[in-house]
This record gives sequence, structure tokens and C-alpha cells, in this order.
Amino acid sequence: MQKKPTDNEQRTTNNVRFSKLVLSVNALVPLVLLLWDAWHNRLGVNPIEFVTRTTGMLTLIFLCVTLLVTPLRKITGANWLIKFRRMLGLYAFFYGTLHLLTYVWFDRFFNVKSIAGDIIQRPFIAIGMACLVMLVPLAVTSTNAMVKRLGGKRWANLHRLIYPTAIGGVIHYYMIVKSDTRIPLAFVFVVALLIGYRIYLANQTQNTTKEPSITPRQNHQ
Repeated sequence: MQKKPTDNEQRTTNNVRFSKLVLSVNALVPLVLLLWDAWHNRLGVNPIEFVTRTTGMLTLIFLCVTLLVTPLRKITGANWLIKFRRMLGLYAFFYGTLHLLTYVWFDRFFNVKSIAGDIIQRPFIAIGMACLVMLVPLAVTSTNAMVKRLGGKRWANLHRLIYPTAIGGVIHYYMIVKSDTRIPLAFVFVVALLIGYRIYLANQTQNTTKEPSITPRQNHQ
């Protein structure tokens, strides 16, 4: 017989659902504004480049916010933040897919030969595509059912792909920008800080779990 949730548990569940709804609405606001500007021809002289850059930046923002969840949880003790990490990661994948689709569809019109030539001439495109490929298994295994199927440890190891994805993403962005590199360097700093904090936590955990190897001295009288 299934245990009936208590009032506090039900209230917590409702709060999480509402918070996820608010998060989803806010995550889609940039897309709605982008579509609104496109409808009213307000995307500038090069609309394809504007959409490509915007969706790419949104991908990096959601990757950074996803990486921010664990540090915030550790520092503030707000463990409920973990409930939003997978959703944030899915929005990173969503905007990354839009980013690639804008390039493949509107810039290259699904011309495989043209895309292949572009990859050879501009390696940052290959880096960007590799990052999106790494996000695919993370998106596919984002459900609770997949966590149970893979097992917690294997699932956690797989989702460490977000680290090379974020690093590749900022490299991809930095290589695109030719003059003003302040924004790409800001992303480099943020990603380095977030991943550095993860490394620090891992080292701390490793040090605390080590068995003491000092043997007690014998007392000679």
C-alpha cells in the first residue's frame, strides 16, 4: 500500500511544481522576444547572425546556471535547488539545438557539402557541434526512469560531460569573436570558477574520506 504524503510533503511538492513552472516561463521569455523581433523585422541587418549569436549565448548562460546549482546548494544549504538542475540542463540543450539548427537550416540550407567545408575552414564550428553532441546523452538520460536504469553512480559519471561541454562552449564562443573579447572572457572566468569549485569540493571529499595511516607509538619505559 502506497504511503499517503503528509501535508508538508504535499506542500513542498506543490511549491517545487510552481517554481518549475515559473522557471520554464522565464526560460522561454528570450525565445518569445526573439520571435517577436523576427516577426517585426527587428533583428538588424544580419538576422541569421543575430539569432545564431543570441541562441549560442543563451546556451552558455543555461550551462553556467546549471553548473551554479551545486555551489549554491553547498554554500547556502538549500538542497531543494538540486530539483531544478536537470531542467536547466535541458534548456541549455534546447537553446543549443536552436543554435545549431539556425546555422544548418538558415545559413547553410542543409547543404552537407557546404557544412563540411565550413567545418574544415572554421574549426570553432566543429567544437560547437561536438559540444552539442555531448549534451545529447545528458538530455536523453534526464528522466528519473533513466537515473534508475543507469544507476546513480553511472548516471553521475555520464553527466560529468557537462564540464567539457561548458569548456568547449566558451572556447567556441571565444574563437568566433574577432575584436571585443570581453564577454567571451567573462564566460571563461565564470566557467573556470564553477569548475574550479567542483574540483575543490572533490579534493575536500577525498581528503576527509582517507583513512589515517599513522600508527600509534609504543610507550617504552
